[in-house]
Amino acid sequence: MPLKHLLLRGLLAGLIAGLLAGGFAHLFGEPHIDAAIAIEEAAGPHTHGGEELVSRGTQSGIGLFLATGLYGLALGGIFAVAYTLLRRRLHTTSDARAALTLAAGTLIGLVIVPFVKYPPNPPAVGDPATIDQRTIAYLAAVALGLVAVWSAALAARTQNTDWRRATAATLGFLAVVTVAHLLLPTFDEVPATFPATLLWNFRISSLGTQVVLWTTLGLTYAALLTPRRRPADAPEVKVTA
Repeated sequence: MPLKHLLLRGLLAGLIAGLLAGGFAHLFGEPHIDAAIAIEEAAGPHTHGGEELVSRGTQSGIGLFLATGLYGLALGGIFAVAYTLLRRRLHTTSDARAALTLAAGTLIGLVIVPFVKYPPNPPAVGDPATIDQRTIAYLAAVALGLVAVWSAALAARTQNTDWRRATAATLGFLAVVTVAHLLLPTFDEVPATFPATLLWNFRISSLGTQVVLWTTLGLTYAALLTPRRRPADAPEVKVTA
């Protein structure tokens, strides 16, 4: 299939995934953000540099869906390019299975591995003085997460049976993740007074948004790659000159 067609399918799948992820975030994530903002405002007056240009309602509504839609669109394009480059390395004859494998690996490396080390915090949590260090550390965790997934794939190829491939992949993945988590710095900036339940719910909803995004992207892209089959009872159409 030409790259142009793969890219268009990726953009469409990404847009759908972004909008669905936005819907999940609106239903399950925004209430926790509102609660965190309320706690911040109750703690005392805060100066944010004048009036807000966009109201909170607009941010959590139209703004949220616009942001996740554009984000999904960009990810869909990148995903299609990555699929094109890595398709031959994914040892399967099924294009749909290859797309699902790539989406699952990306979810694990790009989202889950960094989440375990650096789970997101709601507004009002975190020291502004360490934002640069936290950003660099998080990007390092993302890079190492992708390396861990790649190491698992390389380790699996060294074995010739299913259980050996699974064992080698697991060990290769855990080795990189363990080293990464030991080397990367730890940031514990959550105030002791911040509600633990709210923090947990916010982090779970953030992870859920990413899971919805990548799961939908993988499933939709795989579906778009699957060729349509002519019904068995449909008459065959012949074209004559």
